[in-house]
Amino acid sequence: MADDLQIEEKKAVQATGESTRDIPVFVPAVDIYESENALTILADMPGVPIEKIDIDLDSDQLTIRGTVDQEEVKGKVIFKEFTYGDYYRQFSLSSDIDRAKIQASTKDGVLKLVLPKAEAAKPRKITVQST
Repeated sequence: MADDLQIEEKKAVQATGESTRDIPVFVPAVDIYESENALTILADMPGVPIEKIDIDLDSDQLTIRGTVDQEEVKGKVIFKEFTYGDYYRQFSLSSDIDRAKIQASTKDGVLKLVLPKAEAAKPRKITVQST
């Protein structure tokens, strides 16, 4: 299932449509793990509070959005490496995922999505009977 995934560097994405915010939109870095019963997605979204995370599932498209509230900085910026921005990423789900049981949680700037496999997609043992 995961043989065709590629590693990518952090990058900004071109948002579709008009934006009401003048802030870059980034593709969050993710790690995807597969177990016998589920896929787990860990998405790095620093600075996004839980109430500003939006996860939508429409047909086969799982969309993650995170909105960052920029903090007011007092004083003159001397050196800056971290760029604030919103987050946006989409995944196409196969029929192997049980959509009704998807769970999401967040801790320390990392969004965790657990996508349970449908019963038909889980590995199982076949009992051999003598005839």
